[in-house]
Amino acid sequence: MSIGYKYIGLIMAGLAAICWGLPASHRLKFPFDIGAALIVLAGVIAMTLGVLLTCIPGFF
Repeated sequence: MSIGYKYIGLIMAGLAAICWGLPASHRLKFPFDIGAALIVLAGVIAMTLGVLLTCIPGFF
């Protein structure tokens, strides 16, 4: 079984987006908190996709 190591960067980028966006969405004022929440959503999607492609390389 080969692990797709090239997708680990996608996992790390998603995790970084989540770690930055969760506190920022509560700290920032009104128009900017929406952007931070969308970054968290994109981070969750990126991290899930990275984990999926790392564990099952031929999924798509």
